Amino acid sequence: MDNALLGLGMVADPSTIGVIILGVLIGVLVGALPGLSSPMAIALLIPFTISMTPISAVAMLAALYCAGTFGGSITAILINAPGAPPAAATALDGYPMAKRGEAGRALGLAAVSSVTGGVLSLLILLFAAPLLAEIAVTFTSAEYFALALFALSMLASISGKSSLRNLIAGALGVFLSTIGVHLTTGVERFNFGVDDLYEGVPFVPVLIGLFAVAELLKQARVGDVIYERVRANVMKLPSREDLHRVKWTILRSTGLGTFVGILPAEGATVAAIMGYNEARRWSKNKDEFGTGVPEGIAGPEAANNAATGGAMVPTLALGIPGSVSTALILGAMVMHGLKPGPFLLQNQPEFLYGIFAAMLVANLAFLVIGILGAKLFSQITLIPRTILWPSVLVFSIIGSYSAASSFFDVWVMVVAGIVGYFMLRFGFGPAPLIMGLVLGPIVEENFSKAMIVHDNSFLSMLERPIVLLFFALTIFSLAGPVIKAIRAQSDRKRLLATQQGE
Repeated sequence: MDNALLGLGMVADPSTIGVIILGVLIGVLVGALPGLSSPMAIALLIPFTISMTPISAVAMLAALYCAGTFGGSITAILINAPGAPPAAATALDGYPMAKRGEAGRALGLAAVSSVTGGVLSLLILLFAAPLLAEIAVTFTSAEYFALALFALSMLASISGKSSLRNLIAGALGVFLSTIGVHLTTGVERFNFGVDDLYEGVPFVPVLIGLFAVAELLKQARVGDVIYERVRANVMKLPSREDLHRVKWTILRSTGLGTFVGILPAEGATVAAIMGYNEARRWSKNKDEFGTGVPEGIAGPEAANNAATGGAMVPTLALGIPGSVSTALILGAMVMHGLKPGPFLLQNQPEFLYGIFAAMLVANLAFLVIGILGAKLFSQITLIPRTILWPSVLVFSIIGSYSAASSFFDVWVMVVAGIVGYFMLRFGFGPAPLIMGLVLGPIVEENFSKAMIVHDNSFLSMLERPIVLLFFALTIFSLAGPVIKAIRAQSDRKRLLATQQGE
């Protein structure tokens, strides 16, 4: 109880509340603007949190993470252009409802579903993270190596349409993480005599380049897009009838979203799609989905916001990010001298309550901000690209330089941006590369330690049951896309044979 009060007291400071509200505002704005994303905003903001206390910095980024997930639903509903990938499923029923003249009702359903899913997942975070941390304390280097390897295997489904491309991008991230001095042997690797690479590739400039500069270059090839806009004067809270209709959908999607969020490397987009599919599967009126039904909004919105709380569980308890955004938050925590994992929760349990309180305040804040500012947020897509993207470039340069006051970091950002642009053009998402960059050191360091402990015998590692379990999950995770592709090909052949038989 003392730790809970201490954690809540850390967030109750007026300056911390202020940065949480600021994070919510930025998150909703970024989420509502098609082309911008929460990971991009987090990457840009990390350098500006250097002067903050660790709890204020992480609270602000976590608030942005929560609000950005909700913000994407505004443009998904009003202009059928999801501001964030998790909101893509919301547009399927949100936009048709808005076209019927019920834009306020659709926005209200999205807001209440998001807040409910987010708050319930935070309660699960509060109980699951310490429990998982107690288990993780017993882990040796072998278990952490197997766990990180399993997280890398999950990159196959993190984003994009090609599992192979995701794994290749993840492998590139792991390779980049090996640049610099090996922590165990002290050997310098792949730095080509560049002193600035002695400690490895700078993390923040790579983030900014891959998310902000690469998207800027991509948007530069696209002309101004004109969207069909639906007017929304005010957000209307759901009626009692609507709440009664969607209550089980929200609870089911919250549980599903939290579970998906806890899985390493998955996140809100996968949760939202699954939430929508499950809402339709359990509905008695499946044929009405896509025409503007409340369940089609409540399902994905509850799931994608529940995933934000779920993704923080492995991030805080294990030091293994549950999503791309939490990978960036994890990097910010390391930059502030914190080491996420079981010992953090054991030695500083109040930190967990502080993050819980920050995300709780963020969820309640974006509900109020959404209700009061629905009309304003519906107009932000009018910002010309000729103003928006040059501003992003300026913040990218400032953020990259300020992290270490080094022009070398600016050049790293430029190179990362060019690489990220070509990755996007050829179907390689930046998210797997970032996850590989974060997980690479965990894999390498723990593998080196495990080999020392087990006298360079890999087979002796397999004598540990948890290691075997994670290896089995890794094989299953890698085999999943292959099995899915084989089944899809088999279904196509069966359909073709049926058509020929007719």
